[in-house]
This record gives sequence, structure tokens and C-alpha cells, in this order.
Amino acid sequence: MQPTLEQLRSRYGTRYKWLVLLTVMIGTMASVLSSTIVNVAVPDLSRHFGLGQERAQWVSAGFMLAMTLSMLTTPWLLLRYGLRKTYAGAIFLLLVGGVLGGFSINYPMLLSMRVAEGMAAGIMQPIPSIVILRSFDAREQGKAMGIFGFGVVLAPAIGPSVGGVLVEHFGWRSIFFAVVPFCFLVLLMVRRLLAVNSTITANARPLDWKGLMLAGAGTTCLLNGLVNLHHGLLAASGLLLASAACIVGFVFYQRSVQHGLMNMSLFRYRQFAMGAVVAFIYGAGLYGSTYLVPVYMQMALRYAPSEAGLLLLPAGIVLAVTIIVAGKLSDQFPPNVLVSVGLCLLALSFALMAAGSRATGYFTLMAWAIIGRLGLGFVMPSLSIGSMRGVEVGLIAQGASSINFMRQLGGAIGVSVVGILLEWRLAAHQGAPGGGQVEAFNETFMFVAALCASAVVSAWRMRPSEAPAR
Repeated sequence: MQPTLEQLRSRYGTRYKWLVLLTVMIGTMASVLSSTIVNVAVPDLSRHFGLGQERAQWVSAGFMLAMTLSMLTTPWLLLRYGLRKTYAGAIFLLLVGGVLGGFSINYPMLLSMRVAEGMAAGIMQPIPSIVILRSFDAREQGKAMGIFGFGVVLAPAIGPSVGGVLVEHFGWRSIFFAVVPFCFLVLLMVRRLLAVNSTITANARPLDWKGLMLAGAGTTCLLNGLVNLHHGLLAASGLLLASAACIVGFVFYQRSVQHGLMNMSLFRYRQFAMGAVVAFIYGAGLYGSTYLVPVYMQMALRYAPSEAGLLLLPAGIVLAVTIIVAGKLSDQFPPNVLVSVGLCLLALSFALMAAGSRATGYFTLMAWAIIGRLGLGFVMPSLSIGSMRGVEVGLIAQGASSINFMRQLGGAIGVSVVGILLEWRLAAHQGAPGGGQVEAFNETFMFVAALCASAVVSAWRMRPSEAPAR
């Protein structure tokens, strides 16, 4: 017989909330690992399946799209099935996607398994923020978010390095199996540490299928419309118009229903509205660049996969340390200041990358990557806490899910736009000396730098208002 929440709290005392945080942290690490580790293998996947950049980027964009949409279902799943069943189900789906992805016999099978992994990752993403905001008091939230962030950033720090070695020595299939030990460990921890009655709140309502379908159709049409800009303006325009119609329809529908996927009353809080804008732009820049850097190292600078992955390892370690410090600082300084500083450092890192060439030293590139990860360390804990402070308790679950949704939506669009822009610039520089690859990547990096810099305006306004706007 599985223990109840009361029995577990009695057994572990004040340690229990930290053990629950550790459980959700390791699972989130596995999902982040599955998201980023594949980027090192994109050149190998392109050669194996005969893909151009426009189709190859769907390996990341498909994951991001599925992650974005499934994230909207997390509050409903928690209400309907509780923390234990929801989290265990997501981990099992991630495990299946990793195993079957490694045995893929064609590109459609590979892409479908990436979508499955993305669905699992999306369900898991808002859960740690919800756990922290509900289980820890205001004085401990920054510390808890910092510790959680430290664990989560180790995955993308180690992931590209491990992925590069695996691809180089065992081929692209091996990277899909990297999540398997994490998944088995978390399933064991769920069995021992999460109570059978660990619900977030009671009174589950029906899932908003209409809202989910509108959001899914809107984002899918948007990404396909962007991809089709190269092939035909008429088809692309039709898809983009359909996307706009679906997104507008989603917003108005969510305002008209009482219990939709996204509570639009959240946007009456200035700090939340500004945080959502920052999350979207930040997600586009972050995930777009995470896709871009390993491809840049291999295609333009001719580094081996292991060298491309190793470049980000010191930066990831710096990020892991910075995020703990930034988590403590977010309890002492206004979050909008820390987020603005972080975005400036992130934009500077990409601008420096845009100035690179084949003569740029490996350690110089590593230093530029470290500057960007320092920026990330300031943004990550402060954005979640700053956008949710002052929001009423009953809206916390949907608020955390919505902020993560905006970041992942920006990420899905960012990966797609970066892949399309890169393909366009590669074609434009095709006749240049050396193939023009470095120039094409530099122009794409400059676009990402400008994108991150534009978010500073919204970040600076991410201060709590006295009351929600009417």
C-alpha cells in the first residue's frame, strides 16, 4: 500500500518538500537533456536522412511545438489525476519516446518520437514552479528556484558534451538512449516519495479541448507558414493568415469561457503581462541559439561533434553556479533589474558570436558562450518569480503554466525562424569564398542578439502594480 501525503510528511518532516523538489528536478533535467542533446546530432541526422536545414530544424521545432501545446494541459492534468499520476505518466512517455526514437527506421518515425518526448517535457515543465510557489514560503522561494535551476541547467551543460562524444563514437541513435537511466531513477523516486493523494487542488473540470485545438492549429500553421516562405508566397500567406485567425480566436474564446486553458485575467497584472512578453522573446533567443551554436561549430568552423559539445560545458558550469547566486539575489533585489541585466549579457554574447570567423580561437568562442550563460543565470529564477509575485493564489497554477507556455512558444518559433533564416542566408552567400557559411551564421547570430536586446524594454517594466489593471 502506497503512503499518503500525511504519512510522508510525518516520516520526512521539513525535508519532505525538498525531496519532492528533487524528484521533479531530476525528471525536468531528463526532459531538458532530451531537448538539447539532439542539436549536436543535427548534421549527422541531415546526412543520414538527406535533410536540408528547413526539414532538419523540425527535429527541434517539432519537440518544441509538442512541448508548448502539452504544457497548457498541465493544470487540468494535476486537477484531474494529481501530481503522482501526472508526473509518472509524463516520465513514462519520455522513456518510450527515447527508446523508440533510438530505433527509428525513417524520418517520420524519428519525428513522431521527438513529438512524444516533447509532449512529456511540456507536461513536466510547469510542475516545479507550481511546487515551489505552493510548498515554499516567500523567503525560501528564491533559494528553492535557484537550487532547482542549478540542477536543471546541468542537463544542457553536460548534454551537448556527452551528445557530441556519443554521436562521434556511436552514431546519432545513441543520444536518444541518454534519458533512459534518468527516467528509471525518477519512476523509482515517484513510487517512494510522491503520495497517492498528492493533488494540487480539488474539483477537476473538463479539459478545454476547443481551446487546445485552436492553439494547436494556430502554432502549427504558423511554423509551417514560416517554412513555406521559401517555397511559395501564396501557400505561406494562407497558412500565416489561418494561424492569425486561430490565435485571435483562441484569445477571444479564452476570454468567453470560465475555465479555459489560459486565464486571460492574468494579463491584467502588469508584471505578469510584461513577464509573458519577456518569456516569449527570451525563449525565441535562447532555444534558437541553442539550436544554432552546435550546428555553427560543425558546419561553419569544421569542429568535430565532441569539440562542438565541449564548447558549452564550461559555460554550463558557470550557469549552474550563477543561477544559485541569482536565486538568492532575487529575494533581495527587484526581479526586473536582474532580468534586464541578464538579457543584456545574453544579447552581448550573441553579438560577439556574430563577429566571429574561422580565425577566432576556440577558447575565445568559449568565453563568449560563458557571457551568455551568465546572462541566462540572472534571467531564469527572476523571470518566474517576478512575473508571479502579487498574483492571487488561485491563479498560480495557470500563471506558471502560461509563463512556461509563452517561453516555449517563443522557443518553437525561434528554432523555426533561425533555421529558415540560416537557410536563406546560406543560399544568399553560396557563391562567396569558402561557401559563405561563416557570414550566413554571423548574420543569424546578429538577428538573435537584436531579439534578446528588444526584450529589455518589457523586462524593465516587470514591476508589480498595486492592483490588476481593469
